[in-house]
Amino acid sequence: MEHPYWHKQTLTAPLYPDIEWSKPEQKTNAGKLAIIGGNKLGFAGVADAYQTALGCGVGDVRVLLPDVLRKTIPATMTDVVFGATNPSGSLARDGLTEMKAIGSWATGVLLIGDAGRNSETAIVYEDFLRDYTGPLTITRDAVDLIKHSSQSIVERPNTLLIVSFAQLQKLFQMVYYPKVLTFSMQLTSLVESLHKFTITYPVSVTVLHKDQLLVASGGDVTSTPWDNPMTIWRGSVAAKASAYWLWNPAKPLEAVTASLAIN
Repeated sequence: MEHPYWHKQTLTAPLYPDIEWSKPEQKTNAGKLAIIGGNKLGFAGVADAYQTALGCGVGDVRVLLPDVLRKTIPATMTDVVFGATNPSGSLARDGLTEMKAIGSWATGVLLIGDAGRNSETAIVYEDFLRDYTGPLTITRDAVDLIKHSSQSIVERPNTLLIVSFAQLQKLFQMVYYPKVLTFSMQLTSLVESLHKFTITYPVSVTVLHKDQLLVASGGDVTSTPWDNPMTIWRGSVAAKASAYWLWNPAKPLEAVTASLAIN
């Protein structure tokens, strides 16, 4: 085999069907997911992730939003906590208390984005990440918000990054990883880079390239054909991945890959 660490999945031949079969049937065993994000200009990604996680069968889903959104949220979002808002409409430093509380409640945390680009919010997120040790998924603009903590992020176990190719490029640069990623690179080359990167660091990575959604963890890489990038940018892919990972905490590669095989 040319690349024994590369496992190819198709939508008709899932790599890990047992993950889907072993999904918890009782709500009490189906985990608790905390979703953090949103700012005064929007929370579409938060709302999408909330509905997706519930639809997947997560036992409990709780959302943390800046309190400026208190009068805006739809009635379908029934379990929402609010944190202090800064002048730019994002979570303020005083919101850290609520972040820590929801992190303590949860089985896993999803930083879904729509968080704005405020430096104070970035510090709040970084402070939260310093203390929170549970399963953590980071995606969309939340990845950009905490870019100055890239080194500690890649060195953090129990971490899943669902990123764009440009964000992955930036991540490699921020941690001075000795491999330059280019949009024109062959899929095989990127698979090899992710293989080596996730041997070097305990982080797990999901990225779209050449119409393939790659998942890399512990040196293994899976690929799934993917023709709907909007599901990634809207956040539903991250929500589904977080749900499946809740139920298989020791198997991020298998769990995330299995979540991609389900329509």
